[in-house]
Amino acid sequence: MSAGCYGGYLRSNSSVDPTMVAQGVHTDGRFVFTYGTLKRGFSNHCLIQDLIRAGDASFVGSSLTVGRLPLVCGPYRVPFLLNFPGEGERVAGELYAVSPRGLTRMDELEGTLRGHYERLPISVAVLGDPHSAEAEVAAEAYYAHPSYASELWRRNGKRGYKVYSEKEATGYVKRMDRPQDISFLDQIRLFVASSRS
Repeated sequence: MSAGCYGGYLRSNSSVDPTMVAQGVHTDGRFVFTYGTLKRGFSNHCLIQDLIRAGDASFVGSSLTVGRLPLVCGPYRVPFLLNFPGEGERVAGELYAVSPRGLTRMDELEGTLRGHYERLPISVAVLGDPHSAEAEVAAEAYYAHPSYASELWRRNGKRGYKVYSEKEATGYVKRMDRPQDISFLDQIRLFVASSRS
């Protein structure tokens, strides 16, 4: 598969069928690694479901970051991937092929224009047949904005999770149920300023 397809590549030993990936998704899209509430079974997965129904996303497979990265929780048990390569663990998640229109909707949810998250490159291994080699994919993921990432890492005792599961999500508060009189960035600032729990 060429480097231009989805803005990423699949290594030649890939067990991922590119025709399956492209099904229903525009060829100028991207691979997006999801690790938190956008995954199946979590509260924001409804956006992914909407994108799939509209032909703006397709599920590629379960995946794991190639390198170690911190996955932590912030205020209201919101998950954040931190752009500190070599720290944390290899993080488990899901990989989707997403069209440009789908990326715009995901960027809106993740607050990329408001300084909540930033979408950056990431290498992930697509998990599949245990008897074949992992397919390494160049993708993108939503990382905590650098304006607060270091403080969030310190606040979590410089320890991260391998997966955002039901256990880590216990206590998660949906956006509509959070205080509306304070911005999310202010909620993050209050969280990192508080003592570790």
